[in-house]
Amino acid sequence: MELFAIEDARPPAGAVVGAVKTADGVALRYGRWPSSGQRRSRGTICLLQGRSECIERYYETIGDLRRRGFVVAILDWRGQGGSEHRLRNPRKGHVDSFAEYDRDLDAFMEQVVLPDCPPPHFALAHSAGGLVCLRAAHDGRARFNRMVLCAPMVAFGPGVTGQTTACRVAGALTAIGLGELGVHGAARRTIAEAPFDGNSLTGDPRRFQRNVAIYRQLSQVSIGGPTYGWVNAACQAMQAASDVDFAAAIRVPTLVVIGALDTVVSVRSVEALGRELRAGDALVIRGGRHELMMERDTVREQFWAAFDAFVPGS
Repeated sequence: MELFAIEDARPPAGAVVGAVKTADGVALRYGRWPSSGQRRSRGTICLLQGRSECIERYYETIGDLRRRGFVVAILDWRGQGGSEHRLRNPRKGHVDSFAEYDRDLDAFMEQVVLPDCPPPHFALAHSAGGLVCLRAAHDGRARFNRMVLCAPMVAFGPGVTGQTTACRVAGALTAIGLGELGVHGAARRTIAEAPFDGNSLTGDPRRFQRNVAIYRQLSQVSIGGPTYGWVNAACQAMQAASDVDFAAAIRVPTLVVIGALDTVVSVRSVEALGRELRAGDALVIRGGRHELMMERDTVREQFWAAFDAFVPGS
């Protein structure tokens, strides 16, 4: 396993890179970095990506966290980045169930974080990664002192085809054996095909173009749109997370943060989740789109201020 670089995205020094094997035999790439500039770390941040992402997109965030005195550990979910791809077409993003991501997280914690990373352990998760964290906390499997969830994918936003329709179509096609078929329409468009103007991810042109360059130049860690099976799995996981008792069962102190301009994930649903958490709250950042950690500096400053106020906590 190795990390890759382009001119505008180079891995921070000191990385330990390797692979873990999940309970069902899938090899996952991980990276681990020491804290910088301090004798003792403040603990470990487990950085958990969204769908279609890779470690290479998070070099800047890893640097932000290390300067705060944290050890950082990050993995690529199965089927994306440098982890194992099990479909014949490796460009498709696919799982049959979010239980597969549950196994990914468990393997990462047991084989990397718990044995090799100093406590306390915190989660910083984005989008689909946030939903995986919520599932782990709900089921009592989360080994985090606190979680910060950036735009957790608890419901599709207005920029996605209506959730009811998308879930119905994906469920029907999966049921007749077409779950590995790539989705059609706008959902299959990658960042490399989207203009900056009007994009749903970030208002920062430099970071947007950096991520476009990563996608275009590092094809070995980049994937395209999801399959109908992935959408069906996401719909089932989101439906479970919308249960009236789901959020109340989470005991891990949790801060959920979302941009007011997010159209990928439902802002209203994230706010509702924050209200229902027994030990948590929601923060909506004005001017932010979906990828707050890759936003304009004025938006990122608000995100990091909220992070710093919540982590490590008391």
